[in-house]
Amino acid sequence: MPYCVKCGSPLKPDDKFCAVCGAATPKFTSEEYRVSGKDLVDRVGELLHEGNVTRVIVKDEAGKTLLEIPATVGVIGVVVAPWLAALGVIAALVTNCRIVVERRE
Repeated sequence: MPYCVKCGSPLKPDDKFCAVCGAATPKFTSEEYRVSGKDLVDRVGELLHEGNVTRVIVKDEAGKTLLEIPATVGVIGVVVAPWLAALGVIAALVTNCRIVVERRE
């Protein structure tokens, strides 16, 4: 679910304006990658450093969300460390997983 960049309220996927503050909503695209558990931390690190990623969602093989990393965390390098530590634990527990990446156009 996308969120308003101005006020942070949740948006519906087809909203053109935020219902709370009236700000125009940017368009988002979504990509999905399948990776093995051992490559998970490296791939998420690469995605966060690309810069245009707004959110990274890690799901297991059944589609259950394991971890959701917002874009604001990717900007601040010091805050990323706990997220990557959590990813390391997830990588040890799952064999294959899916990474869903949301990008702002």
